[in-house]
Amino acid sequence: MSTTSTSSPTETFVLTDVAAAKLSELLEQEGNAELFLRVAVRPGGCSGFSYEMFFDSELADDDVQSSTDGVKVVIDPASASLLVGASLDYKDGLQGAGFSINNPNATRTCGCGQSFS
Repeated sequence: MSTTSTSSPTETFVLTDVAAAKLSELLEQEGNAELFLRVAVRPGGCSGFSYEMFFDSELADDDVQSSTDGVKVVIDPASASLLVGASLDYKDGLQGAGFSINNPNATRTCGCGQSFS
């Protein structure tokens, strides 16, 4: 896994190799080389905060940026403080496929895995 960052290493949001490969595949399908993955934390969900991930092309001056295996990840400053040390993984199995965030800052998560406090 090759990771570069424009923030300090403790602030970096990490992609697993599997997640980076899946994101690379999805970005290629989009056909727009300007897109990157935006990860955000929003108020809401059954545990207080929820994760939001989407492809974006709009970059703010204060966004925290990193890159793993050629996949650019961008996080707004407010969300970055809640995602310090977190990682994104992708699983594909009999129980379903999808991305999941492992966040060491979460003290409580809900059963769906999409919200935390």
